[in-house]
Amino acid sequence: MTELTSIFTATPDGVLTNEVGVITGELELRTTCMDDGALRLAIRYAGAAEWYTVRGENYRLHDPRDHEVVHRLLVNVLHRPVAS
Repeated sequence: MTELTSIFTATPDGVLTNEVGVITGELELRTTCMDDGALRLAIRYAGAAEWYTVRGENYRLHDPRDHEVVHRLLVNVLHRPVAS
């Protein structure tokens, strides 16, 4: 099992969670990849104690060695700039 975390600022659309709906602002993404490739996505306000589940289910990587690349991709997508 590997776990990665990154802090980023969400777009104005925010990130949809199962527990509290959309959250915005400075957030922290945690991805946890199990040995079988199952991927768990959690998010929280940066520095907060409570983690929320990112909306969706049954995320799985074909190869667990891709975890770091997928984590960086997710951070970049969630932090993408808004078109002017």
